[in-house]
Amino acid sequence: DEYGIKADDADQLTMNRIAADFFEAVVAATEASPQVAANWVTGDLMGALKKDSLGIEASRVSAAELAGLINRIHDHTISGKIAKEVFEAMWSGEGDADTVIESRGLKQITDTGAIEEIVDKVIAANPSQVAEYRAGKDKLIGFFVGQVMKETGGKANPGQVNAILRTRLGSS
Repeated sequence: DEYGIKADDADQLTMNRIAADFFEAVVAATEASPQVAANWVTGDLMGALKKDSLGIEASRVSAAELAGLINRIHDHTISGKIAKEVFEAMWSGEGDADTVIESRGLKQITDTGAIEEIVDKVIAANPSQVAEYRAGKDKLIGFFVGQVMKETGGKANPGQVNAILRTRLGSS
């Protein structure tokens, strides 16, 4: 109740005092919601621990390091999808989130001008899909988002891509 997380997550986190303490340490060190922290602890972290037959006390990623990763999603440095890759690298011992993001060049593209340039390129390269979209096939927005993400190696901010595409495709 105190953290406002899902009952299933609360049950999983309170089965073990060490897991509960770990979760609370993550929450204390991140600006994201407690539910986001719970999702990472009960999902990715617990999955990695189980895969390697480890208890949470032997986690290769500390609570502070996990909070650091969550903060990079929260401040839009990386997307949730890229965060999965960063977590795997952290688990493998490549360093904290900032180190992995920097060394692998994973920083999300949030420069509106750069995204607009790529969106314009994708629109110009797909005139038949543009015509279909403008004729009412709204589901094609996913195709365009996918093309922009492909062009940027998945690094463009998805929210910005969507908004720019809708603006550009809405105009004739």
